[in-house]
Amino acid sequence: MTHPHTIAALGGGLIGASWSALFLAYGHRVRIADPNPQAADYCRDFIIRAWPHLSELVSDLPDTPPLDQLAVFNDIGAACHGATFVQECGPDRIGPKQQIVAQAEAALEADVLIASSTSSLMATDIQAQAQHPGRILVAHPMNPPHLVPLVELVAGNRTAPDTLSRAEAFYASLDRVTIRVQKERPGHLANRLTSALYREAVNIVAEGIASVADVDRAIAYGPGMRWGLMGPHLIYHLGGGPGGYRHYLDHLGPTQESRWQDLGHPRLTPELVEDLVAGLEQEIAGLDPDQIEASRDRALVALAKLKQGLPF
Repeated sequence: MTHPHTIAALGGGLIGASWSALFLAYGHRVRIADPNPQAADYCRDFIIRAWPHLSELVSDLPDTPPLDQLAVFNDIGAACHGATFVQECGPDRIGPKQQIVAQAEAALEADVLIASSTSSLMATDIQAQAQHPGRILVAHPMNPPHLVPLVELVAGNRTAPDTLSRAEAFYASLDRVTIRVQKERPGHLANRLTSALYREAVNIVAEGIASVADVDRAIAYGPGMRWGLMGPHLIYHLGGGPGGYRHYLDHLGPTQESRWQDLGHPRLTPELVEDLVAGLEQEIAGLDPDQIEASRDRALVALAKLKQGLPF
């Protein structure tokens, strides 16, 4: 591991707490900023719950998390004092993002990177009013960041040439899998893919094709099992048999195009929202909410271990 950083996690909600657990597991000091008076207890409880899972994935962790290396502040400037890396995890709206950056820059050295966890906003907009825009980039994780290794790196128009390389090296030291998104778009890369799927998942319910529960089962026990192992291009390469991806596209590409033309464009009307929520509540009726999350996390740990031995 590289020398320990002092990392400011700006936001102590779900994503900030998850990032903080990961940072602590790799030996870094963490300073969380969040105005919520409950944030300190929430983050500490989250890290304690996450630690057994991290212990299965990170070598030589102590039995309990080093909470003495964690500090929680209600002030961004205080959390950023002495920080050598910033993971921004605030509200996903451009105004608050720019305010967070302004407060952080007032306390940071000029060369400290500010990596935003934004799921949809663009680095160009986040850095628009910054004093040192070259250090700002998007570093978007998938939830929960301490168990899902992907980090999408996206530069803004004023991001310095070496900023992505520095961020790449930092996340590699945490055993994250980084990709560079070559063009700024809302949702970056992974969320654009998940949004395309979710749009049709909603449309299927809206059109009465299937229930919420059956949509979830179709993904979880069908293509989702393959997607946990490889991406769509490689899946269809295997689907092409000996002729590979070219054979698949030549022979089955037209059927894909015909399905694309029939995909829906639903609107999240109040009525549809009620149908979706009611369907989800029916799907999880009788299940312990905490057990749903715990079961997901155990499965993610097992999948991460499995993928360590795969060649792709």
